[in-house]
Amino acid sequence: MFREADSSGLAANLTGVARQYLSLLRPASGPKELFYHALAVLQSPLYRTENAGALRQDWPRVPLPSSGEALVASADLGRHVAALLDTETAMPGVTHGKPRPDLKLIAELSGSETADFRVTAGWGHAGQAGVTMPGKGKMLTRAYRTEEEEVFNAGNTPGRLVQLLGKSTHDIYLNDTAYWRNMPEKVWDYTIGGYQVLKKWLSYREHALLGRALTTEEAREVTHTARRLAALILLQPELDANYLRVKAASYCWPQSSGKAGGA
Repeated sequence: MFREADSSGLAANLTGVARQYLSLLRPASGPKELFYHALAVLQSPLYRTENAGALRQDWPRVPLPSSGEALVASADLGRHVAALLDTETAMPGVTHGKPRPDLKLIAELSGSETADFRVTAGWGHAGQAGVTMPGKGKMLTRAYRTEEEEVFNAGNTPGRLVQLLGKSTHDIYLNDTAYWRNMPEKVWDYTIGGYQVLKKWLSYREHALLGRALTTEEAREVTHTARRLAALILLQPELDANYLRVKAASYCWPQSSGKAGGA
């Protein structure tokens, strides 16, 4: 949000209690670490399960680490999450350069440079007042192919593909001939802000609405986005482990008689 701003003119939006917490840590840490730590915790599926009631009431309580080292470690994980969520941040092994082995066969784009990339599979249509409405579209749901499992499981625990990315995968069609091959079900179903990310993107690119075919770069952006989402999903065990470490050694506020605190 502040990419173009002069950092010297920015002030941290912290309460006095938050400033006190950061100053008491040894070694002391800064407001950015606090923000990225919160991001890492909030992205933990285990945290969201254990705190579902508070989250539904818009009252999340984020446990705070009891040491500066633990805060920095959690914040580093949060920075990785932020980079994956920011489509303008290049991610080596995910969106740029040679793909990671466990991601390279995810959402491969079929066809060639001259393929027909018009989105005519019915992913979106115009509703009332020009609002774009999602459509059913066209996809083939299938089991993972042997080569897809072998590539993913190389260096990973057997069964991790199904455990984290889902029991089945999809081939997602733009039209009758072009498609993205191997879109794992949990990648396809991934939501942000209540919206199914990839399906929402496609709904606005239906040929009747966009008025043109996708460029090759735009078609490949779906591959990049799918790999970002897959990388986020594959990070979930580490996010859960981070949450458990912080929860087990959370900061105790001096005025709370030893009761573990949150933010």
